Amino acid sequence: MRILWINHRDPKHPQAGGAEVRLYEIARRLVKMGHEVMVLCEKVSRLPGEEVLEGIRIKRSGGRASIHLLAPLYVRKHGHEYDVIVDDIAHAVPWYSPLVTKTPVVAQIHHVHQDVVYIELPKPLAWIVSRAEKTIAKIYRRFIAVSQSTKKELAKRLGIDPDRIAVVPNGVDLEKYRPGSKDPRPTILWAGRIKMYKNLDHLLKAYRIVKQEIPDAQLIIIGTGDQEQKMRELAKKLEPRDVHFLGKMSEQEKIMWMQRAWIIVSTSMIEGWGITITEAAACKIPAIAYNVPGLRDSVKHMETGILVEPGNIEQLAKAIAWLLTDNSLRNKLSENAYNYAQSFSWDNTAITFLNILEDITRI
Repeated sequence: MRILWINHRDPKHPQAGGAEVRLYEIARRLVKMGHEVMVLCEKVSRLPGEEVLEGIRIKRSGGRASIHLLAPLYVRKHGHEYDVIVDDIAHAVPWYSPLVTKTPVVAQIHHVHQDVVYIELPKPLAWIVSRAEKTIAKIYRRFIAVSQSTKKELAKRLGIDPDRIAVVPNGVDLEKYRPGSKDPRPTILWAGRIKMYKNLDHLLKAYRIVKQEIPDAQLIIIGTGDQEQKMRELAKKLEPRDVHFLGKMSEQEKIMWMQRAWIIVSTSMIEGWGITITEAAACKIPAIAYNVPGLRDSVKHMETGILVEPGNIEQLAKAIAWLLTDNSLRNKLSENAYNYAQSFSWDNTAITFLNILEDITRI
């Protein structure tokens, strides 16, 4: 099968996140199964226009905005050369492939952006993007959602028939992400892009409270983003000691910190799933997260972690302190998180994904 996969970023993009991890893990497995995968994405400096990554052909063209003009032109000209097209809508605005080709197309949705865009973008642009996202329901016939929460949001917020939405959850590389030795100090981990909607400031404020109760605690922050400098300044202003911004690091370094951490925290207002939560779970790390779509899929309340009310700093701090000091509870949630992570495999995800693509081509 010849597959065209359209996404803003490729796995090597400096701002690659969970969507790109999913693309890479599924696509390279499809290639190993004997299928052809071509990824069309935006071009960035210091990366070639075309490249092959573990058998995945990557074509980089245009910039963050212009790729939305170039992608439909490419599909119109070359769409017939593929058996199926995956429009990976990771940033709200559709690729509109069904409007320019007769080749079967499926839209992959990570989460609904209706609220997020008004936080991340100027209001006029946010309105345009939110309106564009609402056109998804009329443009596409088939959808892949990364979680049950995303499926429910697509039905509720965009009016898409649930029967048109298949859920294919994210996986985890269980050979890489495994338990290791814990840091002797109570260690809190935050991993992800530092974006406004991910609310790192909430964790910094909660950590200041936690530090008063647990003086030897430390906070490790992995990742970069457009809010990084602002968060660094906030950390200095709050003056809690032992906050370490480690920036972007290799996967091996990230795994090391997941193994050393006692807990992982996610304060996003919404996620498609929360890949770092599952990766940490595979390292026997329980999570504390906001009770929002996506995170309530990757975290089972009082089973694999603790879900707290979004924006409630005191409740967040209380949950962190509780889990750091209650060894019995932490050990129980750690074991459950580890067992839950074992049910997620990128191999199974790729097989399910492929079955959907094959089904679409037969329609």
